[in-house]
Amino acid sequence: MLAQLHKASFNPAWDEDAIISLLTSSTMAWLGYIDDQPSGFVIIRIAADEAEILSIAVLPDARQHGLGRTLLTTAFEGAVQSGAISMFLEVARSNEPACQLYESVGFAHIGVRERYYSNDEDALVFRRSLV
Repeated sequence: MLAQLHKASFNPAWDEDAIISLLTSSTMAWLGYIDDQPSGFVIIRIAADEAEILSIAVLPDARQHGLGRTLLTTAFEGAVQSGAISMFLEVARSNEPACQLYESVGFAHIGVRERYYSNDEDALVFRRSLV
């Protein structure tokens, strides 16, 4: 299911094996629903006192309903309960709606990873304090 949600949200997308590999490592994940339908997810990893969002996806038809914000809030709470004091993420420079969402929940742009993605697009690095 998560691979299908990821495929509907990203190109290239992670396949089922990649998702399973993440979920069997030191990660936490939450699934979000709209009208009782799985419509998004977030996967984070905790290392020491830092959390990283490995992926967050919301189906295109389910966007603009607050699910992404809800998933982020849930991830913040889970990360804090696991001892994290800050959270990081990377996002494609061209993904302006996601950048706006991240900034609206307290993330600050702190850097760029040039040609980070397989299509050579830059990734913007964001950080948010959790305390």
